[in-house]
Amino acid sequence: MLLARTQMAGISWRFYEHNPVIAPPGLSPVIADPTVLTPEKAPDGRWHLFAHALPGVYHYVSDDGLSWEKPRLLFRHAMRPFIFCDNGVYVLLYERYRAFHIYLSMLPMRWRSRIEARTSRDLVTWSKPVTLLSPSLAWHSDPRYGDSVSNPCLVKSGSEHHLYYSASLVRVEDCGFNEPLHIGLARAKCIMGPYAPDPSPLMSPDPRDPWCNLGCGSVKVIPCSDGLVAFRNGIYIGRDGRSGSAICLLESGDGTSWKYALPGPVLAPSEGWMRSHIYACDFAASGGEARLYFNARNDWHWTKGKEHIGVLVGRVL
Repeated sequence: MLLARTQMAGISWRFYEHNPVIAPPGLSPVIADPTVLTPEKAPDGRWHLFAHALPGVYHYVSDDGLSWEKPRLLFRHAMRPFIFCDNGVYVLLYERYRAFHIYLSMLPMRWRSRIEARTSRDLVTWSKPVTLLSPSLAWHSDPRYGDSVSNPCLVKSGSEHHLYYSASLVRVEDCGFNEPLHIGLARAKCIMGPYAPDPSPLMSPDPRDPWCNLGCGSVKVIPCSDGLVAFRNGIYIGRDGRSGSAICLLESGDGTSWKYALPGPVLAPSEGWMRSHIYACDFAASGGEARLYFNARNDWHWTKGKEHIGVLVGRVL
């Protein structure tokens, strides 16, 4: 059952008391960009979460979606995953980059990435990768930082599949790394493509927007009974001159024209492990409960900051 946009905007969120729920694996300082499959959609009736650390994309499994077993490294040289279920076939989309380039991404080297997908029927055995989208338009690239399409989010719309994605890069000076600049939309008849990108970005940063004046980060688009909503973690420069990122809720009637659904963020930086940035998230609803999984950063510069995954728990008002 799909919720209405007003119901999504009216969810009463609370902070799970035992956050964060996932720490970075091994020697990686980050675990980021969670995407979740609920028990109702999983082949084994358990929670599944995919996220990336420096080595690549990891797969986590849980009975309750809160306490997670030791993860399995699925794919190297991959990041920012998104899981999609289509008639018993699971499609895992992610950003593919050049081998080991993430370890050198803080250096002045041009980035190059594309969006790939693999399929599975059991979440254990995966197909060979298929490229869904590569940088092809002028706004997918920056002459200094590189060519990038990333942060895939797949939504079925009638007879089409809509791929929302991030494109190009912007420098976040106090962090010493780059973040996504624009949000775009690509369309395909078949789930595995080929995808044709719309000629112009759907979203770009606005210097007048306090929550998205530097970069658009990523979006997770949720179909509703009367349109769509999207959770976006825009990148901004605050009044104190420091960068930040916060999750805001947007709404749309047609999936192309978007506006804020709430006057302020759903979740913004605060203290401790969430001190500097709240990054990408994914929405899940199971057993009458809503959840918002997200990753957060505790310090600005890449030499200092660490990222963990936490969760908000909500109920529909």
